[in-house]
Amino acid sequence: MDMKQVVIFLLLLVPGWGCKMNRCYEDEKELQEAAERKLRSHYLQPPEPARAEAAHSAASCPVDLYQQLPQQADSDRSVSPWRYVHVTKTDHFPSTYAEAQCLCSGCILIQGRNPPQESHDYNSLPIKQSRVFLKRELCSDGKKYTLRPVTVEVTVGCTCVRAKTS
Repeated sequence: MDMKQVVIFLLLLVPGWGCKMNRCYEDEKELQEAAERKLRSHYLQPPEPARAEAAHSAASCPVDLYQQLPQQADSDRSVSPWRYVHVTKTDHFPSTYAEAQCLCSGCILIQGRNPPQESHDYNSLPIKQSRVFLKRELCSDGKKYTLRPVTVEVTVGCTCVRAKTS
C-alpha cells in the first residue's frame, strides 16, 4: 500500500469511529446502560459523601455546635463548615449528586476560653472540583439520544481564607 492508499483507507475508516463515539440510543434502558458503562470505564466518579455528613438541615452558621464536644464529620469540625444538598439534573448521568453549601460567610474562631464566634476578618469560600457528567442530547433524527461528556464545577467543601482588604 502506498501513502495515498493509506490516507484514503483512514478517511473511510474515521467516519465509522465517529459513529461509534456519537452513537444514538433508541430506548431509555439502552441509554442508561451505556451511560453507566461509560462512567465506569472512562469517567470515574468520586464517592458520594456519607449520609451522616449531610446532617445539617439548617443553612445557618452553626457557631453553637462548637461549644459541644467535637463532631466526627469533617464538615462538622471545619472552621468553615458546610452541608450537602442533593442536586438533580435529569438530562445528566449521574442525574443526582451531592454538592456542598458553605454555612458561614465568615469563619468560626475558637480562642482560648472565649466562646466560639464567627469572624468576618476571614471568609468561607467554596472548594470546587471539575467533574465529568454525560449529558443526554437529542440526535439529528429527533427520536433517539446520544451521550456527550460535559464538565460541571461542583462544590465539594468549604475553606477559610483571610478577607480581602481594599
